Amino acid sequence: MSHTLLVLAHPRADSLTAQVAGRVHRRLEAEGRTVDLLDLYAEDFDPRLTPADEPDWEDREKTYSPEVRAHMGRVLAADEIVVVFPVWWYAPPAVVKGWIDRVWNYGFAYGRSKPRLAGKRMLWLGLAGGSAKEYAKSGLGGSMEHQLRVGVGEFCGVRQTSVRLLHDTELSGVPAALRPARVEEILAEADATLAEFRA
Repeated sequence: MSHTLLVLAHPRADSLTAQVAGRVHRRLEAEGRTVDLLDLYAEDFDPRLTPADEPDWEDREKTYSPEVRAHMGRVLAADEIVVVFPVWWYAPPAVVKGWIDRVWNYGFAYGRSKPRLAGKRMLWLGLAGGSAKEYAKSGLGGSMEHQLRVGVGEFCGVRQTSVRLLHDTELSGVPAALRPARVEEILAEADATLAEFRA
């Protein structure tokens, strides 16, 4: 049975981001997959890098903090990793960057001739307030895609890494009566994106 680590990064349990993660979770379970939901905010993950988790370039076998070792175990147990996040300042939230800084660490995720994470699949699923046209015009969507796919995934040996954005997710300008329908459209797009990633 395949196992997915589903990472959620939003401070509100009722957010659209959380709703998308919930839809992804249900879809994966309906397909018979086991799912480990890692809600970074609900689990109170501390994104700050401390000396205990600072890389030691002379010791790739360094023993990191218990919290980080537990997260490393969750990453290793997964066949695929799906990160659902809001796009803030054309990047994932700081808690995601801190999770990468602390957990995807030297000697674990990189720094070995045979990467430990090779063979895994990874999907970064971001909710962007702006339109696809706006992102294409600025080039910032492409910059984020390259950084996450190449700078994190491929650098750590995860060759099957994809970055997908759900655009126009800012609902403040949508009349209240139309919001439920728009939310359902976004959730359906998340379903289609997951299916395409896993095809």
